Parts: sequence; C-alpha cells; structure tokens
Amino acid sequence: MKIKTIVAVDPDVKKSGVAVLDVASKNVTTYAMPFPELIDFVYSFPDKESVRIAVEAGWLNLKSNFHGYYGNRGERIAKDVGANQETGRKIVEMCEHKEYSVSLVKPLEKRWKGARSKITHEELEIVLNGLKMTLNKKRTNQDERDSILIAIHEYNRL
Repeated sequence: MKIKTIVAVDPDVKKSGVAVLDVASKNVTTYAMPFPELIDFVYSFPDKESVRIAVEAGWLNLKSNFHGYYGNRGERIAKDVGANQETGRKIVEMCEHKEYSVSLVKPLEKRWKGARSKITHEELEIVLNGLKMTLNKKRTNQDERDSILIAIHEYNRL
C-alpha cells in the first residue's frame, strides 16, 4: 500500500519534536510530546500500511558526542545526546513492536542561519513554501523544526 502519512520524530528525553506530513495535501502539523504521549499518538494510526514513521537516529553517526565543548559542559552535552538517542531507540522499538513501517534517518546536515547552524522558523517557512507545503503553526520550537526537516527528507525518499 502507498504511504499516505509520514510521522517524523526528533527524539528528546523531555519532549520529542513530531511532524505529521499528509503526503497528498502536503499539510504539516507539528507537536512536542513526551514519550508516552508520542507512543499513544503513533498507535492512533490504525492503517499501519499507509503510515511511515521516520526517526532521527543519531546513533548511526560514527562520532555522536563531539560538540566542541570540554569539561563539565562537554560531559553534560554528551550525556544529553546519549539520553536522546536512547529515547529514539525506544521509539523505534515500540513502533516495530506494533509493526509500523519505521525509517531511521541519520541526523541531517546543519547548514542554516540559526544558532549552532540550526534552522530558524523563517528559513523553514521558505523551504516549505518552495515545496508548496503548509504548516499549522506560526511559531515552532527547534525540535519541531528538526522533525519537519526529517519529514521532508522522508517525503523526498518516497
């Protein structure tokens, strides 16, 4: 069966960014959800064959804890990265357990104008307009923006 919906997830220990892309209409809806709510949300899609779950899989990077910081700050960042990656692994495990189609997406290149080269909302709007996609919000947080980029990446792979 053809994929009708892409659910893209940028895993986070507290609240993961989630983007839902309706393939036909190109409408994008975003959320920030804690793990249990996210799993319930994914399980609310009854037609498993028409949904693709795309999860950022930072653990696929050969070097995932280097951020240019040293000492306590570097250790904290490495710990947070590891915790977020484990959340991603658990999301994948729970989706596969219920037999959803899951795609692992290596972290995308950060080449934007925002802090630490992350995408700003304004840049995201330009990208979405170029793809003739619509977004349900006027403001988004970084996790939501990253999940939208994952959804776009997965859309381009269909």
